Amino acid sequence: MKKIFNLCFFLLVSLVIFPASKTKKVTFGKKADPKKMELVFILDRSGSMGGLESDTIGGFNSVLEKQRKDKNGQVNVTTVLFDNEYELLHSKIPIQQVKPLTEKEYFVRGSTALLDAIGKTISQVKAEQNKLNSKERSEKILFVIITDGMENASKEYTVNAVKKLISEQKEKENWEFLFLGANIDAIKTAESFGIEKSRAAQYKSDSIGTQLNYDSINNAVEEFRLNNKVNDSWKDKIEEDVKKRGK
Repeated sequence: MKKIFNLCFFLLVSLVIFPASKTKKVTFGKKADPKKMELVFILDRSGSMGGLESDTIGGFNSVLEKQRKDKNGQVNVTTVLFDNEYELLHSKIPIQQVKPLTEKEYFVRGSTALLDAIGKTISQVKAEQNKLNSKERSEKILFVIITDGMENASKEYTVNAVKKLISEQKEKENWEFLFLGANIDAIKTAESFGIEKSRAAQYKSDSIGTQLNYDSINNAVEEFRLNNKVNDSWKDKIEEDVKKRGK
């Protein structure tokens, strides 16, 4: 009897001193929204790209397909096709809404107005960014420039003008530029544009080389989305291929 009394007394005291706590709804902080990114392609469609149309189309589409599966932030796509003419195919379109590239859009023709393509695209993206408030702007921008021949048709932009544009956007806005070139000295050409050696790749202009290009681009985009930078090893497979098979 005494034991029962002591037990009841203990329980009563416990309820007074340590009242039953109410169940609380725990509020967790929202996961920070990954930064918005703009992925800008400047693709050569001049006559010298003949024979690689399907590889280029397939490579481009494969990058977009893989990047759509990555939910790490919003990606908008801008795509420019160039020869001696300039075609803005996509302008800041959410990657989920970009339709696959086909032979109706990508076909080869004409000469190579590379400087005009780069200059116009930078100016266009810059103007679009300036129209937006700080919350709406893309916080990171990656340009991917692919060409297989020498500049021979630009009328509006010079090498110095392009270099100034690239240097300004890299310095002020931390834009990133990748340059992939064949049948030219890609490293020297990129450096003349203000793009550092580590962001330029010399590739072999054939089916294998084109596929490696887009595989490497996809890896670079993944790294950029995740860490806001491109690892210097992004082009290793391209360079290994050139060493093995030549330019």
